[in-house]
Amino acid sequence: MKGKGRALALSAAVAVWVSALPGTAVAYGPGDGQGSGTTGPSGNSDGKGTLSATAGAVVFDRSKNGSGKSAGPVTSSASNWTPPACYYAPKYTPEQLEKYLKPIWEAGSTGYEWDAEQRKKFEGGGEYKDFNKAKTGKGYFWDSYVTEGREGDPGALDCTKDIFWVDTGDAPPPEIENAITPEMLAQLAYAEIRVPSTKVELAPDGPTKVNLPTWAWLDAAEFKPVSVTASVPLLQIEATTTAEPISLKIEPGTADATTYPASGVCELNGDRIGEAYAKGKSDETPPCGVKYLRSSGDDSYQLQATITWKISWTGTGVNAEQPLPDGEFGGDQAVIVQEIQSINR
Repeated sequence: MKGKGRALALSAAVAVWVSALPGTAVAYGPGDGQGSGTTGPSGNSDGKGTLSATAGAVVFDRSKNGSGKSAGPVTSSASNWTPPACYYAPKYTPEQLEKYLKPIWEAGSTGYEWDAEQRKKFEGGGEYKDFNKAKTGKGYFWDSYVTEGREGDPGALDCTKDIFWVDTGDAPPPEIENAITPEMLAQLAYAEIRVPSTKVELAPDGPTKVNLPTWAWLDAAEFKPVSVTASVPLLQIEATTTAEPISLKIEPGTADATTYPASGVCELNGDRIGEAYAKGKSDETPPCGVKYLRSSGDDSYQLQATITWKISWTGTGVNAEQPLPDGEFGGDQAVIVQEIQSINR
């Protein structure tokens, strides 16, 4: 039994073992006394809302994140990029690993051959004799974690390396490709970013008219930068990922429309995207907006407004901002377009 097949079998055994313990959560980190190969959230509140939560060895500080019912995660503008679905980080002290593995061996659900190999490695005279207890306080056993919410992704099964030991202050073995680093923490924090939904101000407010330029704008103060910090306290490493709005893209919801500018992308200008309509500007072309060329009839057009967020990170050993793929988040809003009524005399 090798690779992903072995990982699946061990995960199944862990699930059976954990589910048999009343009141036991499925996510632990070093110091909790137990562990599992799958992570899940737990949180601490200060009475004003959750400020941080843990996912295995990684701690997230969301105190500067977007909040509210309308807030949501950004989608990477790079279609082939996602934060890692699994990673390796410290998980067990020697005593914790012993408490974790022995019940699995006793259950026998991973097979005699696998159990015998593991017993020799961690309990007998193998690589980690007596669970490496001679090094207690001088390091941790590392294991794989699955990023919260990514349990069903194919990439969640990419971390198939067996549990390994790392001395305090040492780097993990070079062949461990997904070992946690500040850059990886930044990517995990990216997935935790929440930004407000996009509802643009329109003028006229309410139904607009065919061939009448409709002004659109956003107060950038409502879309201020947000950030999430991810850290591994045991390793004293962290990274802060920050998202700040840079542009608004308008899609009218019909081909029978003209956008301003022609690209439909309105750039951030100071503290505002677009320009608020003011009396006396009805004959001017809006710097950001749309002109509908056909009535919506008895229905409405679904105007989609999408904010693009510039995302970057800094972290342990990295002072200059490092780029991550831009993020996008938007929403639809109904626009009723009516024909201009005229009176024939």
